[in-house]
Amino acid sequence: MNIPIQQQRQQIRQQIRQSRQNLTALEQQKAEQNVTQQALQLIETRKARHIALYLSFDGEISTKKLIENLWQKKIDVYLPVLHPFSKGHLLFLKYETSTPMIKNKFGIIEPKLDVTKVFPTQKLDIIFTPLVAFDKQGNRLGMGGGFYDRTLQNWQQKHFIPVGLAHACQEVEQLPVEIWDIPLAQILIG
Repeated sequence: MNIPIQQQRQQIRQQIRQSRQNLTALEQQKAEQNVTQQALQLIETRKARHIALYLSFDGEISTKKLIENLWQKKIDVYLPVLHPFSKGHLLFLKYETSTPMIKNKFGIIEPKLDVTKVFPTQKLDIIFTPLVAFDKQGNRLGMGGGFYDRTLQNWQQKHFIPVGLAHACQEVEQLPVEIWDIPLAQILIG
């Protein structure tokens, strides 16, 4: 009997999130260092100046060191914010040390919406995305809301490239994909 694709995806989410949460503080720290170095190399290679990131949540690789490094290099950092009237979409707001932060409806910390800080998605150089699981084909399984899939649609015709950040334990042999899933250009593994 075949397990429905949605059920398969939920099982993978549960297993991988558990694996991610079981990582030790040292494993998390090493992964952050590895991914930060890889990301900085990619940013330098692409001469990127406008970088979308996210604040880590639920065992995701920490982006703290990467953000601090980018600030030191005077590279602009943007964080996702739930779009206030385009349901299921993201906006990206400039993130600085002084940016006021709030918790969104999912309990995730994001910048307080300020239209003067919104940066057009198509002008970003790299969008680093969180993910729950991935496979060698670049398929990404997120938390299930589709926010990044909508944001990344037709990314090949846009200026930015989408890059996932992940722990090695998040890789699976092959993800069950849906038609709306958007594969990533690259995945950096910590």
